[in-house]
Amino acid sequence: MAKDTDWPEPPAEPPAAPTDVLPHRPPFLFLDRIVAHDDARVIGERTFPADEPFFAGHFPGHPIVPGVVLIEGLAQTLAWLALTRTGGGTVLLTGVDGCRIRRPVSPGETVTYRIAVTRSRRNMVVAEGEVRVGDDRVLSATLKGFIQPPGSSG
Repeated sequence: MAKDTDWPEPPAEPPAAPTDVLPHRPPFLFLDRIVAHDDARVIGERTFPADEPFFAGHFPGHPIVPGVVLIEGLAQTLAWLALTRTGGGTVLLTGVDGCRIRRPVSPGETVTYRIAVTRSRRNMVVAEGEVRVGDDRVLSATLKGFIQPPGSSG
C-alpha cells in the first residue's frame, strides 16, 4: 500500500458521486463520497450511522460493522475507479485474498477506503485495499474484479 504522502490530493472539481457511477443503492451502498483519485488510486469515505439495519443483529448491545460490509465498501470504491475509467458497466468482485481485520468499526465512525490498482488487463483488475478509521488501519485485503461491459449479461 502506498505511503500517506503518495496518495492523490483532493481534486479542484468534486468527483462524480458514487450514485452517479455505481449501480448500488441503499441499503447496499457503503460508499458516501470520493475524496481523491488518480488513474490508479482512489480514496473514498463512509460514515456508518447508528440506525444501519445490520447493527440491530450484529452483536446487539455492542454493535460493530460486519467485516463483509467493509470489504463490500472497498469493492465499491474499486468499482467507482474502474467504471470512471472504462465509461460504465458493472464490476463483479471475483476474489478477496489475504484479508486481515485488525479492529472493529463502531456506529458513528467514518471509515476511509483506499484502493491502489496493481494490475489491470482486459476486463480484469487487481488492487490492494485498506480501510482506516483515522490513523488506525482496520482492514487490509487484495481485491480482484471483473469489469463487465455495459449491456453484457452474467
